[in-house]
Amino acid sequence: MAEIKDIKKQVQEEHKPTVIAVTDSVAIPRKKDVGMFTAWRISFVGAIGIVAYLVIFNRDPYWEILKFLPDGILVTFQVTIESIILALIIGLFTGIGRISKNRFINGIASIYVEVVRGIPLLVQLFYIYFALGRIVNIPATASAVIAMAVCYGAYMGEICRAGIEAIPKGQMEAARSLGMTYRQAMIHVILPQAVKTILPPVGNEFVALLKDSSLVSILAVSDLLRRGREFASESFTYFETYTMVALVYLIITLFLSKLISIMEERISVD
Repeated sequence: MAEIKDIKKQVQEEHKPTVIAVTDSVAIPRKKDVGMFTAWRISFVGAIGIVAYLVIFNRDPYWEILKFLPDGILVTFQVTIESIILALIIGLFTGIGRISKNRFINGIASIYVEVVRGIPLLVQLFYIYFALGRIVNIPATASAVIAMAVCYGAYMGEICRAGIEAIPKGQMEAARSLGMTYRQAMIHVILPQAVKTILPPVGNEFVALLKDSSLVSILAVSDLLRRGREFASESFTYFETYTMVALVYLIITLFLSKLISIMEERISVD
């Protein structure tokens, strides 16, 4: 019977379903994926080349548009960085809650993940700024950061949960056998190892969040898209303005995707 069980276990392991990771972030240009790496180089160099061409040979209005956007770029990064930091904190506690043996804690974390992931980010932005705004006056930028952090915190929670569960159970057992409490083992043994696993997907979420930050322009936050809308409404150069805004977004996201690729390579080497 033991031999039959071992054979069944071996067969199950050999026929595990392939997990397909789907994300709304940009594709990461890995050197082993020659096609994607080449496409990234063409896209990145091409986007910079188009911007340079438009600014040099069509100075008016493209140069004026480009000069009008830096403030919005800074606000976009500010909102994105603040949101991702808060989302990581929320995600860490959510991930730990999702693997907790306490039914109440596990239930609360699971409900949070399911509810938040089931509501579009735009609806959450409206709810926090307009609906809750009738009870508590929350500034537009703060509302944007809170909404995106709450939304992405649910995704970060699942990433953290998967990263923690990827660590062999023997690590926790060994730490507990040395006299560590569950909390000490989690802080000093499990989480440091899980960081390597969760860093790449966290980087993907950072890029996805940066793209989704364009939604905060609806709340009158002067991000990149909002600044573009302001310029277009004043000059009526809608085609030129949104072309430049799209190219700037593309350059930023492609640049960040390359940084994530470099980070993944260094982690794999370590």
